[in-house]
Amino acid sequence: MVELAEIDRSENDAAAAETGDFMIKPQSFTPTIDTSHWPILLKNYNLLNVRTGHYTPISAGHSPLKRPLIDYIRYGVINLDKPANPSSHEVVAWIKRILRVEKTGHSGTLDPKVTGNLIVCIDRATRLVKSQQGAGKEYVCVARLHSAVPDVAKVARALESLTGAVFQRPPLISAVKRQLRIRTIYQSKLLEYDADRHLVVFWVSCEAGTYIRTMCVHLGLLLGVGGHMQELRRVRSGILGENDNMVTMHDVMDAQWMYDNYKDETYLRRVIMPLEVILTSYKRLVVKDSAVNAICYGAKLMIPGLLRFENDIDVGTEVVLMTTKGEAIAVGIAEMTTSVMATCDHGVVAKIKRVVMDRDTYPRKWGLGPRASMKKKLIADGKLDKLGRPNEKTPVEWSRNVVLPSGGDAMIAGAAAEPEKVEGEGKKRKHEDGGSESPVAVSTKKAKIKDGEVEEKVKSSKKKKDKGEEKEEDVVSEKKEKKKKKKEEEKEEVASPKSEKSEKKKKKKKSKETEDGEDESAVEKSEKKKKKKSKETEEAAVDGEEESKSEKKKKKKEKKKKSKDSEDDEE
Repeated sequence: MVELAEIDRSENDAAAAETGDFMIKPQSFTPTIDTSHWPILLKNYNLLNVRTGHYTPISAGHSPLKRPLIDYIRYGVINLDKPANPSSHEVVAWIKRILRVEKTGHSGTLDPKVTGNLIVCIDRATRLVKSQQGAGKEYVCVARLHSAVPDVAKVARALESLTGAVFQRPPLISAVKRQLRIRTIYQSKLLEYDADRHLVVFWVSCEAGTYIRTMCVHLGLLLGVGGHMQELRRVRSGILGENDNMVTMHDVMDAQWMYDNYKDETYLRRVIMPLEVILTSYKRLVVKDSAVNAICYGAKLMIPGLLRFENDIDVGTEVVLMTTKGEAIAVGIAEMTTSVMATCDHGVVAKIKRVVMDRDTYPRKWGLGPRASMKKKLIADGKLDKLGRPNEKTPVEWSRNVVLPSGGDAMIAGAAAEPEKVEGEGKKRKHEDGGSESPVAVSTKKAKIKDGEVEEKVKSSKKKKDKGEEKEEDVVSEKKEKKKKKKEEEKEEVASPKSEKSEKKKKKKKSKETEDGEDESAVEKSEKKKKKKSKETEEAAVDGEEESKSEKKKKKKEKKKKSKDSEDDEE
């Protein structure tokens, strides 16, 4: 199809050149756009899956390569060739002073004598430092063996055996705690071996935090001759390597000098790269301009804000959220797969891991919909409280659509099931409707009223039954109390003398007469009985104490007599 179009175009151009009649003629098809040469995150944009093409472009933000110089530096990274002798922290501090910026950070510490790739992040780009420090690294190392190993194959085999998970303890002079840990060496390759000078040159790809010095010592132990690291250079850190616009400290100084003296930005723009360069390996999600600022404030990306998405996205995959101009908004974690994004019409696409873009770079576009506008109006009129929660003045239509808290459905269902509320509603409807009612409605209302009357009767009968049961329980309790009193009185009669028995009998007779004669409530009777019990128990206790005292005196007298009798016998 494309070839035919090119042939037609060439024929039309030839015909136009002959006749001198140049004109834009209508076409029967729309030619595809070749985006393979578009910069950074926009590369191969036409290959992304289209969710929708409907959105309103906003004239905020800038293409990463066309940002104003101040913003370009703030959102920049430098692929620096670190010199030998200064430490990584010193180099980063020098760049901060040269470029006169607020913050700088680096992609992983290099020892002072080590040279090579060090990614320096500036200002907003320092938010990506953590991800770069954890990325894989590649090194070229020169190791010296302590004695000759004539067989090159033996060295290659020993180096090959040092792949996979390896135990390492950091060297004596190191920036971390010296404890045993496991690091993965993905791949290693012997580049050169000099048997005369006992030098081994090898390339290694490894996990972040691997000590190549320790690896050289292990290589010497495996060969049985001992060894140590002579020289080391990092050739790749994460996605950036030696061939990806690597610059020196002199380049950074010269670029700043050119700008200060000649206002020439070109050198600075070549030395510093946009931070989007680091994120080209991530899966991309293109976001509508109206949703950008909400994401900068921490909102999750929802389906309505999604324009395009990449293939092979799984739940938990790290993705980069980008604008239609190719700017990175944030790094996120996918909550949907590619197929779900294509078919679903609502839900969370990705949650935010780290926001990169400044807030309010794009205008605020949330809270402008019909419902949000209505809510603001109700708050202003006092029909909702300051936090947007319903109060007494809230319209029924609004509260009907309020999102309920957890367990709210059950509460409303329980409230609807109460019969009193139903009766109230029926009365209100009667007052509102008046006399003009259809016969069907009247019949239904009568049926409801009858149902209500039946329910009331059932309730009244239940209440009567409950009262009867309560009375029966009171009678049973009174009988039990009387039995207990009789038992207690019998015990007291055994302990007390005859005079007290006669008095108690008289008291009993009197109490019985008073009980028969007086018409008091059940509550008062129980109180009086309790008082009587307490008095009787007190009297019994006093009698018991007196008896015990008299018994003790008698015993003492008997003991004294016995002791006197025994003394007389001895004499």
